[in-house]
Amino acid sequence: MTDSSFHFEFPFGRRKIVASFTGGQLSSDGGLLLLKQVDEQLGLTARLAGCIRDQRSQNLIEHSVLDLMRQRVFGIACGYEDCNDFDELRRDGLFKLAVGREPLTGEDPGSQPTLSRLENMVRDRDLIRLSYARFEDFLARHRESPPRRIVIDIDVTDDPVHGQQELAGFNGFYDEHCYLPLLFHLQADGGQKEFVAVVLRGGKAAAKEGAVGVLRRIVTRLRQVFPNAKLLLRGDAGFAAPEVYDYSEAAGLRYVLSLPKNSRLLAAAAPLLEQVRTIYGNTGEKVKRYGEFLYAADGWPAARRVIVKAEVMPEGENPRFVVTNLPRRKPKATYRLYTDRGDVENRIKELKNDLKSGRISCQRFLANQFRLLLHGAAFVLIQGLQRLLADTELAAAQAGTLRSKLLKVAARVHQTCRYIRAELPTRYPYQQVWAIMVTKAAVT
Repeated sequence: MTDSSFHFEFPFGRRKIVASFTGGQLSSDGGLLLLKQVDEQLGLTARLAGCIRDQRSQNLIEHSVLDLMRQRVFGIACGYEDCNDFDELRRDGLFKLAVGREPLTGEDPGSQPTLSRLENMVRDRDLIRLSYARFEDFLARHRESPPRRIVIDIDVTDDPVHGQQELAGFNGFYDEHCYLPLLFHLQADGGQKEFVAVVLRGGKAAAKEGAVGVLRRIVTRLRQVFPNAKLLLRGDAGFAAPEVYDYSEAAGLRYVLSLPKNSRLLAAAAPLLEQVRTIYGNTGEKVKRYGEFLYAADGWPAARRVIVKAEVMPEGENPRFVVTNLPRRKPKATYRLYTDRGDVENRIKELKNDLKSGRISCQRFLANQFRLLLHGAAFVLIQGLQRLLADTELAAAQAGTLRSKLLKVAARVHQTCRYIRAELPTRYPYQQVWAIMVTKAAVT
């Protein structure tokens, strides 16, 4: 525990400023009250905890799976990605309140060893149920107003490792030892790009490895629940593979996928590229044009539609290609539909940089998959906060900004027989935003 006798002294004119950790039941994470409200609205941690088969002797346990799940997910959302952080945080009044315990008189929640045992207790069947549960959340949220169009964004990222984790390997493209998680986001009717699934894979996996299997389950379930919705798959060049095309076409799934450049594509695009070069030579200003042609790579059963963006700028030429089975959309509109996936890359950066999803340092592969799902669950809570922020000054804020402005709020906790009071700063600048969010969470 912290040594309460330890203090700091700073000069201030003729006096001294004395600082010590003796303020009592103060918390730096007043935003836990918001997270708790969003979690109850979504039923997220309760649903996830129900997916884990508790193999412990029930007469010997002090901390339920639900309590431990909430500790980890709320902690990650607030910037505490390590189990070690809870050696002290478990005594924080608001963290105790967030897991359903009395903030001052309640028993402390789980310690680092208890949380670590949870990570290593989870089995493969638990992980499958956890993965399905997150996807079902998306379906439940949109049932009342079925979407007309759903975009399925598929992507891969790298999570570096620094030890002897199972199935980690050296990846030449990323030039590091790593894992390569496969991520899926869904966007209903142009709305928020919602994180729905992540699958941990070994460091030597190709981008496309396992993609069709997960995609098949997602598409099948979407069509069961939203039979009238138009589905579109979007991904980068790592998923431009025959098995992805073949599955999509057999399933009646529209797709728009980046296509790696090669000599035959450049030859087919040569007339348009020459036109763009001429315009650039006359104006000296950046210019781009869009076109299309039919193209059949070796091994394709038939020619497919390819969109080309021909671009010349002072830095040089930048031709890009996209393969699609969208039949009527114009080339420029089709290409812009593809480039909208760049926003999904921003969501992945939030998950990695703000929520530290790369901290998968367990030795066991399954434990690391569970950790990744915990970080994903924290991101789902953050996205729940983001939805409540519509029409506010923080409507476009990303996870790191939301944490610093909404979650990292000082609070003094009081407990009586009638009330639990959390006193927030009088001059806190986002009081009105809090009021809007709490009202929306209570209504919905």
